[in-house]
Amino acid sequence: MKKSLKITMFVLLALVILIFSAAAAFLIVTADAKLDDKKLINYSRAITFYDDDGRKIESSSLEGKRSAVLIDDLNEETKNAFIASEDRKFYSHNGLDYGRMLKALARNAASFSFREGASTISQQLIKNTHLSSDKTLTRKLREIRLTKQLERAYTKDEILEMYLNTIYFGHSCYGLQSAAAFYFAKDAEDLNLEESAALAGLLSSPNNYSPFKNAEKCLARRNLVLRCMLECNFIDSETYEKSIKKPLGQVKTPPSDSWGDYIDEAIDELEGLNLDCYADLSGCRVFTYMDRKAQCALERTESQSDAAMMISDGQNGVYAYKSTSGMPLRQPGSTIKPLLVYAPAVEEGIIYPFTKIRDEKIDFGGYSPQNHDNRYHGDVTVAESIAKSHNIPAVKTLNALGFENAEKYARKMGIALQQDDMALSLALGGMKYGTTIKQLCDAYTVFRAGGEYSPSRFIKKIEDAHGRTIYTAKHTRTKVFSEGTCSLMNEMLIGTAKTGTAKKLKNLPYDIAAKTGTCGNSSGNTDAYALAYTSEHTFAIWLGSAENKRTDVTGGGQCCKILKALLEELDLNPPPLDIKSGTEQIYIDREDYEKNGKIIRADDISPKLNKMAVRCSVKNIPTQKSTKFSRPTIEKPQIYIKNNEISIVLCETLYYSYLIKCDDKIVYDGPFCKKITDTPEKGSHTYTVTPYYKYQDKIYSGDTICLDKICIDAQSASPPPPIAFKDWCS
Repeated sequence: MKKSLKITMFVLLALVILIFSAAAAFLIVTADAKLDDKKLINYSRAITFYDDDGRKIESSSLEGKRSAVLIDDLNEETKNAFIASEDRKFYSHNGLDYGRMLKALARNAASFSFREGASTISQQLIKNTHLSSDKTLTRKLREIRLTKQLERAYTKDEILEMYLNTIYFGHSCYGLQSAAAFYFAKDAEDLNLEESAALAGLLSSPNNYSPFKNAEKCLARRNLVLRCMLECNFIDSETYEKSIKKPLGQVKTPPSDSWGDYIDEAIDELEGLNLDCYADLSGCRVFTYMDRKAQCALERTESQSDAAMMISDGQNGVYAYKSTSGMPLRQPGSTIKPLLVYAPAVEEGIIYPFTKIRDEKIDFGGYSPQNHDNRYHGDVTVAESIAKSHNIPAVKTLNALGFENAEKYARKMGIALQQDDMALSLALGGMKYGTTIKQLCDAYTVFRAGGEYSPSRFIKKIEDAHGRTIYTAKHTRTKVFSEGTCSLMNEMLIGTAKTGTAKKLKNLPYDIAAKTGTCGNSSGNTDAYALAYTSEHTFAIWLGSAENKRTDVTGGGQCCKILKALLEELDLNPPPLDIKSGTEQIYIDREDYEKNGKIIRADDISPKLNKMAVRCSVKNIPTQKSTKFSRPTIEKPQIYIKNNEISIVLCETLYYSYLIKCDDKIVYDGPFCKKITDTPEKGSHTYTVTPYYKYQDKIYSGDTICLDKICIDAQSASPPPPIAFKDWCS
């Protein structure tokens, strides 16, 4: 009994010591934790944006996000949405929910982490205004002490009001008033039940649940908040059932000044950087790549474009951007051809710029592509197919390339293909979801960058409220194409701007490469594009409608007209585009190429007129070489008799000479002649023909061909066969 009592006393003593030690540690760690009233009511936590020169971007769309709301002006259902979602016992606890804390402690102990915090609204207010986001025991202890101080100094309604005016809702919206204005174009006091629940649902992950990025997730999250309100008896079952069936109803406020579109995208990028929206971003300074001259020019360019952007080469930053529709996914049309069809096929050694492809009516298992002009153009080169945007050669090339290869290159350029996209219509931009204008613009930078892909950025660096740099843009690079492929693509796309579908750009006083594209159906076009680049910048223009409706846009030429006006205002002077790096000029046999479309390197001793100069990537130079002059080869000539006269018909060849013998006697020795005649003596005779080519006083002879034996007899002269008088070898 005494032993048991001793053990009990020892355990109690240990517990007392532990409690006092913990209390002492708590007091020591939190000794300097003092509540700062100014931080609680600092509602001007705006993010400030700067251009590429470090000048502040004055934007009314940002200034409008700094107003506060009074708790007494809010509807009860608005307040209840946040209480049900964030802290159901808010009005009954003293700042700490011990039950939730014990559960979180157990889960954290099981996972050996601090993933769950069980924070009340009071604790969240303290963390957001006074502390960092570090998940450490020290920070948690300081949070607890400051929360107790908060609860003693303010009423529950005052705490809730401060919380709602400092919480972050995404898209640079701090506070409920700015969120209501941004998402629903109304004041916070006018929010209805469904809108209040939607905003409350954003808090756990504003970037992930944004209705403008993930409408389905936002709707599900809103309905979860409504479910919480039902469980708290804030609404009845009938109201709940009606509410969850209603749409989101978000109405994004259009930018009120010239910089709004650019800032919207910069904010989206900002929220994807995994920085703490309170400790890091509150009051921070965001330095962008915006070039004021380019942005102003883009804004002044009169057009009905839904989006336009400009990327710089040196910094790989977005110099200018505007859009009436955000950054939607759209079918890219023919702008995808250089990216996923022709450049990959050049890289894989399947085609050359001068490869001939027959543009003809064709059927691929029920899929019969048509050209935009509803015509067929016969044998056309790859360069011509790109310039004129012929569809059938593009589909044939993708068929030879294969979907796996196309997907490989797409992935390297940040373009995600779906399983449904693996069809030949992909060559014409047929995709399930499509691409954004930024994805296209980024992908086209690959050609002027020597084959390296690096996604562009709106943000250069970020400084926190204390002037410390907390983020600097890092431009990762992925090798997509060789230098040779890019040089060849540059030359072909320059040709597109000179003589092809983008020829409205041909009079610009510098190299510009371009590709146009359209999407639509038999009733008209829905989208039109112009993608272009110089050695220093990449440009994208998109004409369409936010609702994907049919427009009066007839083609990509209208986009080029807009782009040309922009470029003339910018008055650029870029160096020439690189069209030679990684390539080699070779000579191919002109006759084989022009007659049969064959790509065979010319014989070393070929006549100049039979050599055709072409440029290839050094990694894919044709290996087959002609020997037609170093070892002349001909078809077997035809021989026939008429009235005891022998006629030998030669197939037409250029540059060859012929040595013709009858037995051992030379009948003819000279350049090509279609028909050679001879009148031999009676008897049997054998004729031989030897082609040869003379180069620098040297004779290169081919194989001697022995013709059929001929018998000359006065009574049995045979008439010539009917074919003898026809051009049978043509």
